Amino acid sequence: MMRTRIPNVLSIAGSDPSGGAGIQADLKSIAACGGYGMAAITALTAQNTRGVTGVHTPPAAFLTQQLEAISSDIRIDAVKIGMLATTEVIEAVIAWLGTQPGTAVVLDPVLVSTSGDRLLEHDAEAALRRLLPLADVLTPNTAELAALLGEAEAARWDAVREQAARLAMRYDVLVLAKGGHLAGAACPDALVGRDGVIAEVSAERVDTPNTHGTGCSLSSALATLRARCGSWGDALKLARDWLQDALLASDELDVGGGHGPVNHFGALWAGRRAPSTEALLTTWWEGIAGWRSGIDSLEFIRGLRDGTLPVDEFHFYLAQDALYLRTYSRVLSRAAQLAPNRREQAFWAAGAVGALEEEANLHRHRLGEAAEPVPSPTTSAYLNHLVAADASYPELVAAILPCYWLYQDIGRRLAAAAHPDHPYADWLAAYSSPEFDAATTEAIATVQRVAWRVDASSVAAMRRAFDASSRHELAFFAQTSTDAAAGRVAAIDRAGADGWANAAAL
Repeated sequence: MMRTRIPNVLSIAGSDPSGGAGIQADLKSIAACGGYGMAAITALTAQNTRGVTGVHTPPAAFLTQQLEAISSDIRIDAVKIGMLATTEVIEAVIAWLGTQPGTAVVLDPVLVSTSGDRLLEHDAEAALRRLLPLADVLTPNTAELAALLGEAEAARWDAVREQAARLAMRYDVLVLAKGGHLAGAACPDALVGRDGVIAEVSAERVDTPNTHGTGCSLSSALATLRARCGSWGDALKLARDWLQDALLASDELDVGGGHGPVNHFGALWAGRRAPSTEALLTTWWEGIAGWRSGIDSLEFIRGLRDGTLPVDEFHFYLAQDALYLRTYSRVLSRAAQLAPNRREQAFWAAGAVGALEEEANLHRHRLGEAAEPVPSPTTSAYLNHLVAADASYPELVAAILPCYWLYQDIGRRLAAAAHPDHPYADWLAAYSSPEFDAATTEAIATVQRVAWRVDASSVAAMRRAFDASSRHELAFFAQTSTDAAAGRVAAIDRAGADGWANAAAL
């Protein structure tokens, strides 16, 4: 069996003897996120959770000696740079980075500690600016972001993003705009480049005083996860969710009387694995690209888009969809029963009611008092798949998700082509509405939270359930009232997602 290569990640930063920030936090973060951590120490501090009482900076030549010793022997996949303290130290780092082309570099431009203690000499700021363009990503907090631009600190999220964009443009780097120091219930982060936002994530703010070392921890996690997954956007999503867990678990620790540290190993101690792209829903979505392309290529979808779909074919689809939604409502109710918290219980319960309302309002309006339809083999197979997943909450919600996500994706694009006299405008409007968008966004976020908190085998089972539902969605759209559909449905069963990349030829 091929082993996954564990990335070697080097932290160049100061030491925090209390263990919550600096090198100590970096090494914990790297390990928790699945990397092998190394450290070149730039400064020694005397500090605890209440503040910094002293800083000692060893000669810059010794830092160079540390860096050369590591790089002459060990492959370095990513570098995180933190506290640098003096001009001489910064110049040593600049010179060494010139010998490491192609290595991913995350620079946390540490100017002032969370407790307000200055950690960079004033005359070193000019040298720091020469270092900035050598990094791939900068991760300043709002105060540091403003200082690097020579502007007032932003108090609103849109202003923080605008400042990040200006800094990204000035130094031709990516900048992580961070909302942790802003007021409000949400805590957003965005990775911003010269061409705009690459990735943005947000979560509910964790109400905790344990924020010592959050900047160090996030930047080292970002470097590690970029080395593991190869994408800065995915690395941000993984790092933020990991940090959210670490903050939520911070009360399990009892460290100091000031701003305590995050619990870097909270998830691991709870039995979960290091963050991975296997649990990242954007990876799942990309994995069904062939089936999504197959849906787009179907005559049914093309006719629905331009309004030429025969009415009898649309009514056949609606009748099968009405049957589907009745059982789907029961499946959503089952998800609400299994959900481990009130938020998820309430969301799935509301979805169950919404599915019945959709069946009543749209389908009965279109179908009238027509005879009760008979479920097709395709419809029955999809429903049997959903019902079979109801013993496991993670698998069940993963199986449920494609009905939200694929319909939103299809609905948005079809609605863009609709016109006021479109014969199926009511159906198109239902799946492109702000309400359905909001429900889909919450469904994706809910399933993502579930994927983060379960073990690797459960994630694999969730992915299989998600893929199977996506295949059933394609088969559901491919079926028609004629026997000609049988060949298409059989082909779906034989082919994987990749095999459907050229579905238009069928």
